[in-house]
Amino acid sequence: MKLHKKTNRPLVLVSVMLAMFVGAVEATIVSTAMPAIAGELGGFSRYSWIFSAYLLMSTVTVLIYGKLADLFGRKPIFFVGLSIFLFGSVLCGFATSMEQLIVFRLIQGLGAGAVMPIATTIVGDIYSTEERAKIQGYLSSVWGISAVSGPVIGGLIVQYWDWKYVFWVNVPLGILAMVGIYFFLHEPKTERKVAIDYKGAVLLTTSLSIILFWLVEGGQSFNRSSSLSLLLIILGVALFILFIWIERKAEDPMMPFSIWKNPVILYANLVSLTTGVILIGVSSYLPTYVTGVMEQSAMIAGFTLTAMSIGWPIASSVAGHLLIRFGTFTVSFAGGISLVAGSLMFVAMTGESGPLWAAFSSFFVGVGMGLTSTSFIVTIQGAVSREQRGSATAANMFMRNFGNTVGAAIFGAVLNGSLMSAFRGKDLDYEVNDINLLLTEESRSTLGTTKMEILQQALDGSLQWVYVAVLLFAIISLLLILRIPRGKVVLHDNN
Repeated sequence: MKLHKKTNRPLVLVSVMLAMFVGAVEATIVSTAMPAIAGELGGFSRYSWIFSAYLLMSTVTVLIYGKLADLFGRKPIFFVGLSIFLFGSVLCGFATSMEQLIVFRLIQGLGAGAVMPIATTIVGDIYSTEERAKIQGYLSSVWGISAVSGPVIGGLIVQYWDWKYVFWVNVPLGILAMVGIYFFLHEPKTERKVAIDYKGAVLLTTSLSIILFWLVEGGQSFNRSSSLSLLLIILGVALFILFIWIERKAEDPMMPFSIWKNPVILYANLVSLTTGVILIGVSSYLPTYVTGVMEQSAMIAGFTLTAMSIGWPIASSVAGHLLIRFGTFTVSFAGGISLVAGSLMFVAMTGESGPLWAAFSSFFVGVGMGLTSTSFIVTIQGAVSREQRGSATAANMFMRNFGNTVGAAIFGAVLNGSLMSAFRGKDLDYEVNDINLLLTEESRSTLGTTKMEILQQALDGSLQWVYVAVLLFAIISLLLILRIPRGKVVLHDNN
């Protein structure tokens, strides 16, 4: 492995982890501040779009940034992406309406698509396969730290300062990461002819934006069986098919489909899609179950979710050591078993199970995530050349993000449909929004015993269907993992 003599790997790693922390903490820190933001800016009906706008843009652009990093080098594209992200962060703090904040979150997401894949690709460039497997444990710990510290930092900022600083706190950390990358990472010069696939980039962005919009807003802004819904999904899929057709003929395609011919990469990416679905199912609805059905505080609900963030980095660190010894199949299979075990515990969970049961279920899912994600990213980065590493890493992260979006749509539809069915079945004059009354101790105290029992039974039964769906995706993940070639996969260190 040839490295530029001036590259300072430890300091580059610290800078990469800092950049990843800024990207990872964004979701949890903003979630905590959103009630205060909505209270000041109004526009509660657009509440979900504060998250959807960021998710849409970061998911759509991740593949494009991965390809650009392969063409022009990691540093310049990383700087462009992180600069856009920080610019959007500054603007978010100056928002005076919910509509403005949504636009600024789109700008933030436009830059965020570069941060995670390129940061991970940089690590793939400067470390060998054996080292990379161990370093992934450090990178995964960033997710755990952000999940634990994000709500705390967000809560302190809202309580003692102003919600604007929730966005502005990113700026000094992001600048510090850029300074570290600028001074300590030195990439080899490439003499590669650059051919930018503009058609592919436009078609990919347009098709995915339409499909993701349909997934996020379907059932809310418009009925999924409406003519508008049908038009959107047909247009999105048609444009994506056109994108694939053009990519196959492009001189230097935005998405090199040749890498998907490798069975390890194919099944690793498919499993990343299904685990992305599982992840959003657990993280979105576990706090609701713990507060609404178990009648626990928001802090206890946060603890049950934090258990997943503890299991994830621990498993990632272990996976790094096991991967070299046992290979991708064995480590990812163990992760698949852990996902199924955690999902089964969720299905078996009742209101009387208590928060410890919920925490252990969450922990097992976290272990499964850590084992699979680490083995996949290390294997994918080692299975392709340096010239394709950015695209391959970005494709894997895109599949996880896309799984999150698909999962949010599926589980939202399952939960709302089950709740409406429960209320209709008993001929009750309740609405889905009445469930909000279960989520705080103050609002629960305003409910009569009978109404609270009815609402809790409806929520419990509906979330059980969500967890059955989570279990189904865990089983699909395990079946896909069984398709991964056995034994140790031959990896390349062509840095």
